[in-house]
Amino acid sequence: MRSAAVLLFASVSLVGCMRPPPPPSLAKLRVLAEPETTTVYIDDRYVGSARVLAAKPRSLSPGYKLVTFKAPGYFPHDVRLQLPSGVTTVRMKLRKIPP
Repeated sequence: MRSAAVLLFASVSLVGCMRPPPPPSLAKLRVLAEPETTTVYIDDRYVGSARVLAAKPRSLSPGYKLVTFKAPGYFPHDVRLQLPSGVTTVRMKLRKIPP
């Protein structure tokens, strides 16, 4: 009986010492683009202009993302990125559509 009580106490003590895993770190996307009017979409959702994302990177969950860059008068450009935890800076220069 006494060994059962000690075993119960030990198992309860161990459960109390276990900590939950730390929350996953976020990925942040910073965009430096030409022209500055470039708009940025991630997985087909608008996330902001390049001007705003240069000053304030967008927080996202880490992983693969399809990033689309668009601006009037320029060809759109798609990039598939793997965003790790921390800040990732993408530099993009869009090509003008010829007249």
